[in-house]
Amino acid sequence: MGISDASIQQTVLPAKRHLELVELVRARGQMTVNELSTHFGVSGDTVRRDLDLLASQGLLKRTHGGAVAMDNLVHQDSTFMQRMGTRVPAKKRIARAACQLIRDGETLVLNGGSTTRLFAAELCDRRNLTVVTNNLTVPSTLAAECVRDVYILGGQYKADAQVTVGPVGFVSAGSITVDSAVIGVGGITVKEGLTTTVLEEASTISGMINVARRTIVLADASKLGHSSFAQIAPLQRIDTLVTDEEPPSDLVSALKEAGVELIIAPD
Repeated sequence: MGISDASIQQTVLPAKRHLELVELVRARGQMTVNELSTHFGVSGDTVRRDLDLLASQGLLKRTHGGAVAMDNLVHQDSTFMQRMGTRVPAKKRIARAACQLIRDGETLVLNGGSTTRLFAAELCDRRNLTVVTNNLTVPSTLAAECVRDVYILGGQYKADAQVTVGPVGFVSAGSITVDSAVIGVGGITVKEGLTTTVLEEASTISGMINVARRTIVLADASKLGHSSFAQIAPLQRIDTLVTDEEPPSDLVSALKEAGVELIIAPD
């Protein structure tokens, strides 16, 4: 008995949709059933079945009302080296674009994370910089000819993330002011603003924003629309967001309303 065209479509089209769905969720970091239903023009029930199947195959993580990319789970309970190995081309593009915002002679404060480490490496063309950081990988990454002074913030040492966190680092925060805070975050959403996975880290990053004249956020596409455990600050506290893809439309609108400059790093 031959196979009808309709049967072929039912076999092939879902497979094609599954491939596109996984790539879409990976690009966005997370998506809801409603967003996927609208994108593919299928029912919510169809999307739920797709997500359940793909989750059983280990291609994404099912959540209430949607799905999260497996790559995106690296933001939670992962080591610094694991994060360094994810979305590297995108993070390098972001780092290069962000470096164009920095002038010779600036004072900078950098937080922990893989994207800020890549940003530090891209500063090799700048001169006479003063850098304050809790990122213990940054001092060895900075080119000797680009820095005048490097200061390390104290606090609790987090070996897996290679950072110091907590209020100890900002005991004398009132006595310092920097030109730019360049920070990486765990997520950025309309409602929660900037978030991170570790509560103590949130207070450290908030302190960095408080002592800076401007705040530059580095966030690859997997962070856009993704909310982590601990809130850092609302969108209004950001001056510039540097990312690698256009954010979701609601986030774009919120950024504009908050007066945030949006920079999409070129390929």
